[in-house]
This record gives sequence, structure tokens and C-alpha cells, in this order.
Amino acid sequence: MISKQELLAKIQHILPKPLYAEIENAVKDLDDERALRLIYRVLRLYLNSLIDPGEAIGIVTAQSIGEPGTQMILRSFHYAGLREFSMARGLPRLIEVVDARRTPSTPLMYIYLKPPHNKSREAAEAVAKKIQQVTLEMLAKEVDVDYISGAITIELDTEQLRYRGLNIKEVEKIVSKARGKDLSISFRGHTITVTLTSPDIFKLRKVRDKILQIKVAGIKGVRKVVLQYDSKADEWFIVTEGTNLEAVLQLEEVDATRTYSNDLHEVEEVLGIEAARALVAQEIKRVLDEQGLDVDIRHMYMVADTMTWSGRLRPIGRHGVVGAKESPLARAAFEVTVKTLIEASVRGEEEAFKGVVESIIAGKYIPIGTGIVRLLMQF
Repeated sequence: MISKQELLAKIQHILPKPLYAEIENAVKDLDDERALRLIYRVLRLYLNSLIDPGEAIGIVTAQSIGEPGTQMILRSFHYAGLREFSMARGLPRLIEVVDARRTPSTPLMYIYLKPPHNKSREAAEAVAKKIQQVTLEMLAKEVDVDYISGAITIELDTEQLRYRGLNIKEVEKIVSKARGKDLSISFRGHTITVTLTSPDIFKLRKVRDKILQIKVAGIKGVRKVVLQYDSKADEWFIVTEGTNLEAVLQLEEVDATRTYSNDLHEVEEVLGIEAARALVAQEIKRVLDEQGLDVDIRHMYMVADTMTWSGRLRPIGRHGVVGAKESPLARAAFEVTVKTLIEASVRGEEEAFKGVVESIIAGKYIPIGTGIVRLLMQF
């Protein structure tokens, strides 16, 4: 039987250097039999992942994701069975991702915790309370508006204060900062009275809404939190509605290496373009997996690479990837054909027919497969 060192020597020039270095390190402490099994498996997977030169990987990716995408059922379901956590899934989310929408319809964060905070529900719940944004409205037991005297009376709920770990002094300190030009605030026990010197119905309503939305505790933007249990990893984690990734990652209880947001642009700003690339692929895979559709992960990363190779996140469309193409015919084939062609004419652009779309339009051989070969014969 061949030894692991002999096999490593044979495959050294077949595998990429980083992959070869990983295998070499992985089999270092294994016996020959186990090492050979591992090497052969990695080699088989690597060879199966290769493609032929000139293969139209863009078209294959578009077909592989586009066809299952058309089969998706447009539906909404209740996340984790909780009615307060309803969210759109399926095709709407897939469109959000490839369009690189600035704000997702349902912004979420998946917050993973460090031990021991992730080992019991009580410990995870304590962190969740620390994260969730608490407004004055959430602490109010009763709100009364007197339109004649121009007074707003807010009675605080002692049970909610106790549950959130707050006391009346902390609330008073925060609410007192909201004093305005024609506004006076007074405190008596658990009752807050806001008075306008010049009563006005419309202004009174605005002041009421503004006062009730004052953030008393928690992280801004995190509206709701739900605890989830991962039975495989035997740990509790937190899913939030609303995102503030930068603030959450600063908490010492949070595992920053695994915590992420589904807001592509937020991830790009906080963690960088490579993290945004990984998130694009992950979110596409998540949507397809939830619909029971099996698509090779390489297709997702093809889309992610196309959206992020320039160093910034761009949508796939005329305002992003397609609009940045050099070929005027390729741009015109997507949307607003006449406008695109006129603008290209005004700028005096030239068509080099290097791509698939423009070659098809002109009836030329497309530069893929055998068409990628340029053969010169001398007679």
C-alpha cells in the first residue's frame, strides 16, 4: 500500500497550494490508512468541482438559480410560530438579495453567545433583555391625553420596570432630557406628566408619539428579540427583528465571530466587502434550502463574486453589474434599450463583441466552448 507521504508527493502539482497545505497539515498526525482515505476524498471532491475551459459558467449559474426561483411559492409564514415575528420568505427575499436593497423588508440579526451565556435559557434571556430596545411606550401601563389642558399623563407599569431591570430614577433621568421649548415634564411616583404651554391638538399628538418612543434602555433599532435553541450545537442564540450590528458586536457576551445581520449593506460597512460576499451566498442558499431546492453552493458564490468583485456591493441590474458592462449591446439587452443605445452613440462607444449577449445579437460565434478558440491557418 502506498504511504501518505508518497501520495502527497503525487498530488502536490494537482491541487492548489493553499488546499495542498491544508491537507498536509490535516494528515500530519494521522496514520497512513486514515490519511489516505482523507486525501482520496478531498482529491475526488476537488476533481468533481472542476469545469471545462470555456464553459459558460455565468449562464449555467443563471439557469441553476433562475429555474428553481420561478418555482418558488410567494408566501409568508410565521417565524418560529410567533405571530409577532411574521416575515416574507421565498422569492421576495431572493429579489432583495440580488437587488442589494438598501433596507431589507424584515431586518434580522442572528446573535450567537459565548459560553456560559449560551448554555441556559435564563442566561440567554438576560442578554436578550440587554439587547432589546426598550421605549417608554413599552413601560407604560396607561397613557391619557387631556386636549383641553394640553397635558399627557403616562403611568408606568411597575411589573414591566421590574422585568426590564429598571428603576423609576433611571427612567426620570432619561425622560427629563426630552424637554422642549413649550414643554414641561414633571414626575410624581410612577406617573409622568408632560404639559404644553400652548395647547394644540396636532402638536399634542406629535409630542405624545415622540415621548412614547424615547429609548430608555437596550440597543437602538432592535425592536424584538426571540430566543432559539440549536439542538445540534446544544446552545441558545438570539434572533432579533431590527438590526444594529456594530453596537451588538461590542457586547462582551456576544460571539462576534458568528453573529451576523441579514442587512447586506450594514455587514459591508461593519465587517467589510468579503463578509458581504459570504452573506450574499449564504442568504441565497438559505432561501433555496427553505423551499426544499438543492442548488450547488458554487452558483451562489458566482453571484456573490459578481456583485462584490469591484470592492463594493452592487445590485445585479442596470444600476449595478449590468450597467457597468463595457459592451453597449449587453447593457441595451437588459432594460431601457433605446436610451442605452442613444447614450452609447453620443459617447462614441465601440462594440468589441467579446461577450455572449452581444455576440448572439449580432449572429456571431459566442466566445464559449469551441467558440473561445482562435485558430489561424496558413495555406
